[in-house]
Amino acid sequence: MPAGTLYRGREGMWSWVAHRVTGVLIFFFLFVHVLDTALVRVSPEAYDDTVAIYKTPLVNLMEYGLVAAILFHALNGLRVIAVDFWSKGARYQKQMLWTVLGVWIVLMAGAFYPVLQHTLRELFGS
Repeated sequence: MPAGTLYRGREGMWSWVAHRVTGVLIFFFLFVHVLDTALVRVSPEAYDDTVAIYKTPLVNLMEYGLVAAILFHALNGLRVIAVDFWSKGARYQKQMLWTVLGVWIVLMAGAFYPVLQHTLRELFGS
């Protein structure tokens, strides 16, 4: 590493990158959601076709990814608030990141079946 480099590839940098990436992904989801919802006024048949596409297993996996992005972004956002506004936040930012990741993994494990049950039933039967 060159001397004076601000980011050294540690947890804080990867948390920063992941927070921005998840924010952009959530923004694009919201953009597409507004567009597809507006489609119902232009062509109800096209809207119905779009909704039929949304019921496919691939899109259901993408929905699980959306849940993952929203949960990480929200939990990491709370960590960023704690780092910024708690006097000892910067000192404990690494431990808080590992806590965020642990909570995120538990929540994602809990969301697995509720989010993916349609796909699991379609692929493996009920």
